[in-house]
Amino acid sequence: MQIVQSSHLFTFPKPLNPNRPLLHNNNNNNNNNRRHVTFPAAATTKSFPPKCFSSDEFPVDETFLEQFGPKDKETEDEARRRNWIERGWAPWEEILTPEADFARKSLNEGEEVALQSPEAIEAFKMLKPSYRMKKIKEMGITEDEWYKKQFEIKGEIPEKLETVWAAPLLVTHVAPRDWPPRGWEVDRKELEYIREAHKLQNVRVEIGELERKAKFEREGFNFDRYRVFLKQYNQWVAANKDRLEEESYKYDQDYYPGRRKRGKDYEEDMYELPFYYPGQICEGKVTTVHLYQGAFVEIGGVYDGWVPIKGNDWYWIRHHIKVGMHVIVEILAKRDPYRFRFPIEMRFVQPNIDHLIFNRFDFAPIFHRDEDKNPDELRRDCGRPPVPRKYPGVKPEEEGLLSTHPYVDKLWQIHNAEQLILDDMEANPDKYKGKKLSELTDDEEFDDENSVEYTKVNYKKALLPKIILKTSVKELDLEAALAEREHHNKLQREAKERGEQYKVYKLRRNFEMDEYNFIHWRRSLEEREALIRDISCRQALGLPLEEPGRYKEDSFFGKDEYDPSNPLYRYDYWGEPKNSEKSLQERMRDAHNKSIVGKGMVWYEMSYDDVIKQKMQREARSKCVTPEEVEEEDSTSGHGNGDDDDDDDDDFDYGILSDSSSLSFSNQPVVNGTESSSISDEGMFED
Repeated sequence: MQIVQSSHLFTFPKPLNPNRPLLHNNNNNNNNNRRHVTFPAAATTKSFPPKCFSSDEFPVDETFLEQFGPKDKETEDEARRRNWIERGWAPWEEILTPEADFARKSLNEGEEVALQSPEAIEAFKMLKPSYRMKKIKEMGITEDEWYKKQFEIKGEIPEKLETVWAAPLLVTHVAPRDWPPRGWEVDRKELEYIREAHKLQNVRVEIGELERKAKFEREGFNFDRYRVFLKQYNQWVAANKDRLEEESYKYDQDYYPGRRKRGKDYEEDMYELPFYYPGQICEGKVTTVHLYQGAFVEIGGVYDGWVPIKGNDWYWIRHHIKVGMHVIVEILAKRDPYRFRFPIEMRFVQPNIDHLIFNRFDFAPIFHRDEDKNPDELRRDCGRPPVPRKYPGVKPEEEGLLSTHPYVDKLWQIHNAEQLILDDMEANPDKYKGKKLSELTDDEEFDDENSVEYTKVNYKKALLPKIILKTSVKELDLEAALAEREHHNKLQREAKERGEQYKVYKLRRNFEMDEYNFIHWRRSLEEREALIRDISCRQALGLPLEEPGRYKEDSFFGKDEYDPSNPLYRYDYWGEPKNSEKSLQERMRDAHNKSIVGKGMVWYEMSYDDVIKQKMQREARSKCVTPEEVEEEDSTSGHGNGDDDDDDDDDFDYGILSDSSSLSFSNQPVVNGTESSSISDEGMFED
């Protein structure tokens, strides 16, 4: 409760209604949250004559200073904070946990909190190497044993996962279906023999029958096809082993788990990539566990297999997958080792933890090379969706053929340079005397990057942009150009002697340009024919014409055009709703003015009086009143008015003010794509 204590300087006027208590409310139950101001009785009963003081003479007593003087008890920030917290405006007090609150304070204000528990103090001491070594010696263990102890699981260890299979786990010995590798020739008959095993795999067998026929002894198994495959595989390895190691050094400069084993890590009889195939079941040993990439299993090959696990999934399986444990895995995918970081993707079969993995990788990680210039090509190679883009709205099969080869501009530049030098030779023969054209050199060193200069030049009192194209003499074929010019000069002289006119239509370089343009046009034509053929084949087979996902709707990128249905455009520039009462009145006023003056945009060939008459006839027709009645009403109202003082008001149609139905808004533009349900002329002339 705030109590204002008044001094003798402050008096309050007498209440107008003395029966009611002044600023008191006895009903405290209902208004607990209100702050009541009470005044002592002396303030209302005592009254002093008013005194006048200047500002510097104002008498200041202790009570005044207590009330209104500065208070040093809390700073402005503290007061503001207290005020916020009291009024429940301080969300951070609710959001921050005690730990976070401590962290914020200790970070921002630099408070160092002393370690409390003996375990924490001991752990802090163990950070010092000398103390740690002393403790290790006291415990009587080696340093390695102590470090191993640190990684032991503390707390309860869950039970071991028991893997059970719904059906027998089928382990087969068949050659990979993608054997032989691209570019490697093998005996065709042997290959056919190997591939018969794949046909046998397609025979459907009942599970009960399979269990009955299962054999557990080694004799009687027919591994002939697999032995043929192994023979071909060993031949391939002997021929390509060194090349593959060399390529791995070229592509993989850095170390990462799952990288190809090479150098001292490489052992004889390690299986290369063609040995494996998707669906193969292998036994292996976990070599590496990575928080963001997954587990890596050694399966006896040059590449370790990759089991994708990431992030929080490790929480569920951290007790089941350990480095060094023996597991059974199934190969899910085999990929290009020069593009994908982990070429062999697998899953654990034993222990079976598939049901504990939730965060799957969208795509396998890849290498990004400097030569990857085309993102679409890269994504297509890696099985990723294409880069989304807006539909261009043009159909390439309907566009014109290209007939300007990009090299023609360069040829034109070379041609002009050759002709300029030949002209200079004719003008200044002494300059080139005793010089071979093939031995001419550039005046200054030719820089290909700065071969184009942009300047400005004055031409007929105007400053125009000028482009200087520099060409190296080494690019020119001056001897051929000179021979051609001498030949044309000779023909010209002969024609002159005969009295005929000789005209050079095209030079050697012009023909060359035409050939390049024709090649370009021909290629463009063939490309279009191939495109049309591709489109018609796709349409016949019911395939999509574009790569799925390549072109997206405009809404995918966010609308950058005016769209009336978008709530972004509901308000105009000043934050005024487009369909508000204010804008409605503006439109009504507009319609009203137009209806009085006539359509200002239209040029009328008839007089204004005729237009008004026609309009009245149309309105009468719409109200089913004959035009004669309208004219009679007109004449009577005209004769009845004796005073013609206000001629200006004759043209004013007062019916507009009385009858709102005569106003037609059908030709008004619809604002923001919506029509208002009812239009009223309320407040139209309130200006």
